[in-house]
Amino acid sequence: MRPRKLVVLSVSAGAGHVRAAEAVCEQARAAGLDCTHIDVLQHVPAWFRWLYADLYALLVNRAPLLWSWLYGRMNQAGQSGTGQRLRRALERRLGKRWLAALAHLAPDAVLCTHFLPAEVLGHAGAAARAACPVFVHITDFDLHAMWLQPGAHGYFAGCEEVAFQLRRAGVDAARIEVSGLAVMAAFRPYPAPPPLLRAYFPMHLPGPQTSVLLMGGGGGFGGLASVAEQLLDGAGGFQLLVLTGHNAAALAAVQALAPRWPGRLVGLGYTDQVAALMAGADIVITKPGGLSSAECLAVGAAIIVNAPIPGQEERNADYLLEQGVALKAVNAATLAWRLQYLLDHPDPRRAMARRARQLGRPEAARRIVDTICLHLKAVP
Repeated sequence: MRPRKLVVLSVSAGAGHVRAAEAVCEQARAAGLDCTHIDVLQHVPAWFRWLYADLYALLVNRAPLLWSWLYGRMNQAGQSGTGQRLRRALERRLGKRWLAALAHLAPDAVLCTHFLPAEVLGHAGAAARAACPVFVHITDFDLHAMWLQPGAHGYFAGCEEVAFQLRRAGVDAARIEVSGLAVMAAFRPYPAPPPLLRAYFPMHLPGPQTSVLLMGGGGGFGGLASVAEQLLDGAGGFQLLVLTGHNAAALAAVQALAPRWPGRLVGLGYTDQVAALMAGADIVITKPGGLSSAECLAVGAAIIVNAPIPGQEERNADYLLEQGVALKAVNAATLAWRLQYLLDHPDPRRAMARRARQLGRPEAARRIVDTICLHLKAVP
């Protein structure tokens, strides 16, 4: 008997949706499923890919207030308006390649980690609709209206509040599971802090040094070199490792600063060791994307959320603050103050880390796969 097929559809607008898809695929293959990941933006015209991914990055970095307005407008727009129907028709027409790839794979189930493919499949005509159940994994700690799609077989939510919002929006409670956000298996509590982070600092400095990890998201957003400079100018007693992701310019800028603080500043580009670096850090400073936040929780990190963009990042930040696992900084001065506070007060920092471990769901990807497997077993 052939293994059941799962296709996971993501969108590379930001890194989180793709990381969630990869985490689910990792667990699905371990469970014996035939799993394929499709980034739908790799199967659309280049101009539409720019509009959906590059323009998004431009807006959140250069025009956050405009992005906030757009985010709110999309959250309030109904699904039946003429403009919405025209937009969906365009997305479906431009998505012919990935829809054809999906039909060729003939999956037994589909999981969407972004609302774009969920919307296209939910509103497709009978001939184009997936001939199998479509699940939706919401990859933030808040519910935006774009995630609500007709015909979705089930929803995987990151927290109880999102599940409540889904129920209030009319989704049957039986179709909702609070799974947490899917993170790779490496993101888990470590019994002892791994030495990997300190290995990047070959110089032995006198006195105890707190390890601080500064992240800018998968795209390396956030003016990281400037942030690092202001933090190191403002306080001592800590070593700072800056992850710049795929942003080569940011990495070069951080590395150019490093000689000013021998043994205290290291810049690092893309790495597959993020989980161990997070777990080895005393404090993680990060943009509060859904997956970045979930990864911090899964390893049990004390968090400072830095300059969240309006929209989903602000809402993720609110969730982390309400749960007592993070402090929030809105500019360089408040970031420096909050870092200094945690440096001077290790007990609150440790309490934040303990609460993060309680709140984290490192098993989320496995739970999502288990639920899909149960459904597939129930279908002949």
